[in-house]
Amino acid sequence: MARAIEVQKEQDAIAADKKKERNKQMIAEVEAANKIAQVKKQEKIDVAKAEDQKIVDYNRQKARKEEEAAIEHKRLRDEKEQEIQRLRELQEKAADRQGEIDALRAKRAYEEGERQARQNEKDKALR
Repeated sequence: MARAIEVQKEQDAIAADKKKERNKQMIAEVEAANKIAQVKKQEKIDVAKAEDQKIVDYNRQKARKEEEAAIEHKRLRDEKEQEIQRLRELQEKAADRQGEIDALRAKRAYEEGERQARQNEKDKALR
């Protein structure tokens, strides 16, 4: 009977060792599965961050292009306004010059008329 108890104890010890080994194996499998899940989760996070960064970069580039376009539009508008102002000034200068020429012609015509009138009076007086 003592031998049977001894055999039973050995069998129980072997069974306990096998159970411990199975538990260790199961724990290792669970840890491996958790590690794989954690790696996949981190990969998803990294992909999401990369996509978010692409969106931020795209929006930043779009804003920069819009700003450059607005600056170029303003530059062109300013150039056009300056050209219009330059042409107006040239027109005003030409109009002023034409006004001076017209005034000078009118003065000369008036003076010529006066000379003619004096000459006619002189001619009448001599007859």
